[in-house]
Amino acid sequence: MEERKNFIQEIVENDLAQNEKLSIVTRFPPEPNGYLHIGHAKAICVDFGIAQKYGGVCNLRMDDTNPAKEDTFYVDAIKRDVEWLGFQPAALCFAADYFETMFEQAIVLIKKGLAFVCDMNAEEIKETRGTLMEPGQESPYRNRSVEENLDLFRRMRAGEFPDGAKVLRAKINMASPNINLRDPILYRILRMEHYRTGNDWCIYPMYDYAHPIEDMMENVTHSICTLEFEDHRPLYDWVTANVDLPAKPRQIEFARLNMTRTIMSKRYLKKLVDENSVSGWDDPRMPTIAGLRRRGFTPEAIRDFCDRIGVAKSNSVVEAALLEHCVREDLAQKTERRMAVMDPIKLVIDNYPAGQSEVLQTENGSDEAHGTRGITFSRELFIQREDFMIDPPKKFFRLFVGGEVRLKSAYIVRCTGYETDENGVVTTVHCDYDPETKSGGAGAERKVKGTLHWVDAQNASPAEFRLYDYLLDEREGEGLDFSERVNPDSLIVKTGYIERALDTAAVGDSFQFIRVGYFRKDEDSAEIPVFNRIVGLRDSWAKQKQ
Repeated sequence: MEERKNFIQEIVENDLAQNEKLSIVTRFPPEPNGYLHIGHAKAICVDFGIAQKYGGVCNLRMDDTNPAKEDTFYVDAIKRDVEWLGFQPAALCFAADYFETMFEQAIVLIKKGLAFVCDMNAEEIKETRGTLMEPGQESPYRNRSVEENLDLFRRMRAGEFPDGAKVLRAKINMASPNINLRDPILYRILRMEHYRTGNDWCIYPMYDYAHPIEDMMENVTHSICTLEFEDHRPLYDWVTANVDLPAKPRQIEFARLNMTRTIMSKRYLKKLVDENSVSGWDDPRMPTIAGLRRRGFTPEAIRDFCDRIGVAKSNSVVEAALLEHCVREDLAQKTERRMAVMDPIKLVIDNYPAGQSEVLQTENGSDEAHGTRGITFSRELFIQREDFMIDPPKKFFRLFVGGEVRLKSAYIVRCTGYETDENGVVTTVHCDYDPETKSGGAGAERKVKGTLHWVDAQNASPAEFRLYDYLLDEREGEGLDFSERVNPDSLIVKTGYIERALDTAAVGDSFQFIRVGYFRKDEDSAEIPVFNRIVGLRDSWAKQKQ
């Protein structure tokens, strides 16, 4: 079957056909002012994927032109996330390392009569920008001489003027139908220490000016970005055409990732962290790559998800259930099966010999390749509270007085009664077992409709289970603010028991807990182990596609 190419691949292949000597260079350029999220994962896969497919290279570049928000802490987090996703940058670059070149190229624009120093403040510039229906008004400082502009700009760098007193603007067209070309600001005065350059600079370039120069400095051939930059492309091309740098990259825009019940705003994610609404950037409820990693999502599943949603020219919303589907498919092949009971009640098999214990065999994974392992079984077990009901509805195929179930990999038991505490809460369920129905034995063919998992009380260890859900509730719509949609049940903590075999699990190990879901052992494990639910077993996305 012929490979289906996306429109970016078609552009790159056309460029290669016209220039066989072209060496493909792309870049992933996050601003180090927060953690990367699942939306960035798509961009990473596109940027690095194009380079890999066509024998090129992709740089990781910190777009650090705004000293107010950026920090080395975020640089380290970004590097860690990109490498964890499975990509190795050809080089680690910093926009700040090009500040001198950017300044020199601004001088070039001034000498060409294409940039001028403007004394208007931000509000005045905004008021004279015009509208989509009306042209803007030229600045009264637009026709300063080249000599005066050079003198003022150099004095701006020297720190002679206060913050906001002057800006450097491009001289393009105040009547342009594209507002981005109406003499945009290239530099502003800002006295603020930069995490990388310290106090060397008191003027900083604006993104729309800095970004194309960064691409040219790195010989980028295809500058791939999201659709919100489409209207900025004429300015990108204007800069590359008018500065004196040899490389001439082209900008290509694609649709960013939007996902149901998921926050894709770095600003709002930072607000959640700053207000302690979550435990940190790596809270497993967060859509950050760090949060997904801690929850137990795998890089293979995330890359598969990004591949499935594809690359498009128009925005759309992807079901979050698709990402979970990809995670389940990956974990089903990788994880071993164990038994864990949350919110437990005791099950006593009255006719099982007191003091007796036996080792039963159960499957270790999803297929024969995983083999089998031994689990202990005795008279007293723990089962899930939800697996017993005093007054069950019809088609309740779990335990109730008179009802029969099979205990996973063990025997069929019949409920004979139960005990409650002074509040009427069930504490213990009593059963009898049929010794002829041992799994794998001659009597195992006797069938019952329900099968329950369990943990042997004599070989159980206490554990904490953190059940994570989406940060946002199911309501969608532009009229709703994120703060109005916070899901109060995004984290539910339960305690229970795990089989003793899980005592040796390391932080980061993942398992399929039978009938419960996929779980990962968390870094908070101390006195007792803590397991994060990665995803449940029920696959809503797969059912939608049937």
